[in-house]
Amino acid sequence: MRRFTKVSALAVAVASLVALSGCAQDTLAEQYRAGSGKNYVAGDGSITEVAIANRGAAINFTGTDLDGKKLSSAELAGKVLVVNFWYAGCAPCRAEAKDLEKVYSQFAAKGVVFIGVNVRDGAETAKTFNESFGITYPSVTDLDGKVQLAFSSAVAPNAVPTTLVLDKQGRVAARILGRVADSTILSTLVAEQVKATS
Repeated sequence: MRRFTKVSALAVAVASLVALSGCAQDTLAEQYRAGSGKNYVAGDGSITEVAIANRGAAINFTGTDLDGKKLSSAELAGKVLVVNFWYAGCAPCRAEAKDLEKVYSQFAAKGVVFIGVNVRDGAETAKTFNESFGITYPSVTDLDGKVQLAFSSAVAPNAVPTTLVLDKQGRVAARILGRVADSTILSTLVAEQVKATS
């Protein structure tokens, strides 16, 4: 009886370790299960670059900016586009705001367009955030999730914040999942698309 108990206990322990090691690799799932009350799932800052052959079709989206004006991807054809998914109460969004504005200022004269996609706030809250952090590029409100849905077929914005770099053909070329912690990384990703011819 003792031998059976020891073997059973060992089997349970091994199974538990295997299950735990599998879960430990999915940091997004861990955050969701934690129930920390922070109200967002933060990415790990990982960068995904998409090879030209794997980019698929251009992303088509429409949105309404904070002043009620319609904005669509069709208007931006031929330009490098940076799309940042954010909301005002998100701590990593606040932390990266100045870095995003810095890169926008660096590339605006080269025709690069930045658009924020606010996933939770009304226009007035989003405007207050932009004023507080000196954000000068436009944002659209996406309370119904339609803009996020438009991107989900290419590279899903699985966490907030998420920053996507689109090439001149409107295809997702790179994704930063989580906070842009270093403006030079985003600058490099954008510069690659500015120089690209295809």
